[in-house]
Amino acid sequence: MPNVEHAPHKDGDCFVNYENKVFEDVKANPGEKALITFHTVANEGSVGFVNLLQATRLIRKGFETSVLLYGPGVTLGVQRGFPRLGDEAFPGHMNYNKQIAKILEEGGKVYACRFALQALYGYGEQNLIPGITPINPQDVLDIILLARRDNAFILNTWTL
Repeated sequence: MPNVEHAPHKDGDCFVNYENKVFEDVKANPGEKALITFHTVANEGSVGFVNLLQATRLIRKGFETSVLLYGPGVTLGVQRGFPRLGDEAFPGHMNYNKQIAKILEEGGKVYACRFALQALYGYGEQNLIPGITPINPQDVLDIILLARRDNAFILNTWTL
């Protein structure tokens, strides 16, 4: 067996050059908008959480940012916790709730489809994280069309 003569890695080591940024740091021009849509189930993959982080980043870059939760995406916006609402059962358990709260605190808007809430998942508006605006299912298409009309940046989040 060959002998490996390399010191073990330790906390603080870097494997990549994380300081080398290739592209300019784009900021929004006055009035620019962004819409991030979510048709994905909470806690069933990383894309939902990653794109909530992207929504927060867009706010910080100056975009007037809206988040649309529809279909299974409404599961990102319901209150959670165990054993009580707001309790974090394990580290990371409340990531979605905390990130949505941060988006709302930083001036973003979050909308959730009433049809998906009730008809698909059995939730009521009282189950939503405070600050989320429930919308009519016909508004789902219209918010996307309005964003398109406004030349907004649109990031669609889908899982099947």
